[in-house]
Amino acid sequence: MFRSSELPDCYYQNKPILICPESPTPKHSLYLSNLDDQKFLRFSIKYVYVYKKAVSSESLKSSLSRVLVDYYPLAGRLRLSSENQDKLEIDCNGEGALFAEAFMDFTVEEFLEASRRPNRSWRKLLYRVDAQSFLDIPPLVIQVTSFRCGGMILCTGINHCLCDGIGTSQFLHAWAHLTTKPNSDLPVSPFHGRYLLKPRIPPKMTFTHPEFTNSATRERDVDLMQILQSQPLVPTSFTFTPSHILHLKRLCIPSLKCTSFEALASHTWRSWVKSLNPPSSLNIKLLFSMNVRKTLNNPQLPQGYYGNGFVLACAETTVKELLGANLHHGVKLVQQAKAALTDEYVRSMIDLLEERRLKPDLSASLVISPWSRLGLEDLDFGEGKPLHMGPLASEIYCLFLPVVGDINSVRVLVSVPESIVDKFEYHMKDLSERQLVKEEGKENIGEEVRVLVEA
Repeated sequence: MFRSSELPDCYYQNKPILICPESPTPKHSLYLSNLDDQKFLRFSIKYVYVYKKAVSSESLKSSLSRVLVDYYPLAGRLRLSSENQDKLEIDCNGEGALFAEAFMDFTVEEFLEASRRPNRSWRKLLYRVDAQSFLDIPPLVIQVTSFRCGGMILCTGINHCLCDGIGTSQFLHAWAHLTTKPNSDLPVSPFHGRYLLKPRIPPKMTFTHPEFTNSATRERDVDLMQILQSQPLVPTSFTFTPSHILHLKRLCIPSLKCTSFEALASHTWRSWVKSLNPPSSLNIKLLFSMNVRKTLNNPQLPQGYYGNGFVLACAETTVKELLGANLHHGVKLVQQAKAALTDEYVRSMIDLLEERRLKPDLSASLVISPWSRLGLEDLDFGEGKPLHMGPLASEIYCLFLPVVGDINSVRVLVSVPESIVDKFEYHMKDLSERQLVKEEGKENIGEEVRVLVEA
């Protein structure tokens, strides 16, 4: 049995090819909104799917060619805007998506056993494009890797400037739909009109937008990001079952009802801050992505809107206030941050980004991106749903991931500095067992709140 966490090399019998839309598509420059064109989004969202049985590569290529007719911007190329060199646009030229095929002397079972958390060797699962700049990489890169057991890995890289998590899921499900039902219509047609999110004339900033205000300047220039990047990062992974999440939510009842996301986000934020042990007076933030498709009403975004339809909500407090109170306080801050995201707030942010090309404040912030409710784990190309779904790499950004086969569980994945791994795992596993025992008077509650720490 293969024991190393390192994956063997991929063998490419042929060079990657470009898959173009099967019929003519509009040829034009596509405007990117200020939500699309944020500099911190200039990367690809990379997914890994593991399937027990491989799907015919010819079938995948044929259906990809068909789906790119509707999702034609993914077959184009990014370029600098002719009107503003600080902005990007999409040249919808139909050049095509990059499709690579490889073989790995490995089995699905070995992959699932040896690679419970992403490591650097996973990068070989997505073809590395020899590019001089970010703009030279096709917006859509795909690699299908076959195993000797008959299984396969599907790895996709989708440029974040073109779409968000909802958009990636929408596209992947459309591709899978046409693979299994070649002659059918798409369940949802993409709407490419990013003009709905154009800034107002003149721009009107009506909020201060703390998500862009640097916290470090307020406390002797303490920069947690520098601390995070000063030593090797180690991926940590925790699976929370419905029972675990229920116990977290019960800490806030009866004074405050909350969602699973609010409880788990607060718990993760507190655990992260405790582990880093910053100065008690430091202003810290939790930034988390929120879908605003249904928030906007002037104008509304139509069903199938294909672009970035999220903003970063910002919960903000001091270390002392966050850790000096119980989970209830953190949850309340998350709820307040969500409630602040009105139509006017989002429009104000779009206008602000028109005036100044700002980046989110990461100096003392944990960033959470929830993938657990996007349906990513249900992707079926005709040979069954995946045995595993996750990111290609683990970063300092925290991901809430779906658990294949258990729709109500959540896997938390985040990389932390090597020196605090043990502390972070301790705090994440401690679902306030002592608080629960104290509050509920139950001696056996500790056995019910175990969290799986994947080794």
